[in-house]
Amino acid sequence: ESRAASAPDKEIHIQWYIPSLAKPSNDTETKVLLLYAYNINPVKISDITTTSIFSGHLWIPLARIISLREKLCDLKEQVEILMQGSKSFKTSVPTSFLQQNETLKISPSNKPRRSLAKVHLDGKTEKMAKRCLSEVREVLSVVPVLSSPLTEIPFDVTLQSITNLKDMFDLANGCIVTEGSLFNWIISMLY
Repeated sequence: ESRAASAPDKEIHIQWYIPSLAKPSNDTETKVLLLYAYNINPVKISDITTTSIFSGHLWIPLARIISLREKLCDLKEQVEILMQGSKSFKTSVPTSFLQQNETLKISPSNKPRRSLAKVHLDGKTEKMAKRCLSEVREVLSVVPVLSSPLTEIPFDVTLQSITNLKDMFDLANGCIVTEGSLFNWIISMLY
């Protein structure tokens, strides 16, 4: 069955439309159009129901998207640095193994997937994440939110979730986010 004919998981598809960059005569701010579609239940093209699929759009200032993407790139870089320093991602080989000239074999199914492992944030990175996510919330909220910053991170922070969030604001490519805590948070703002 074609990928275009079904969505076996809950998914949100993000795409951007950038209208002509020629400024109108009244010199208003340049905006881009965020187009989104998501399903809250697995669907097949043959049995689409209006209770499973939703779509919409938001006009967002271009400068704000560019600024937010830069901040999310910085956040992703910081998460990668934390992951590199984390003991849970380093493979330590006891010296007895090296002395006996044995090779350490790790089966692929037993290796933790780095991108899906939850990252424990330090204070600086947590503040950075909360600021970024507060801005994401302001940009994506269909109903305007109060400008109060987030007090906690509303989804599991993994390299994959931060990468997905960054990719959402990639004007050239857009992205697909599948079910999980990030998906749920995004949908809560658009629903």
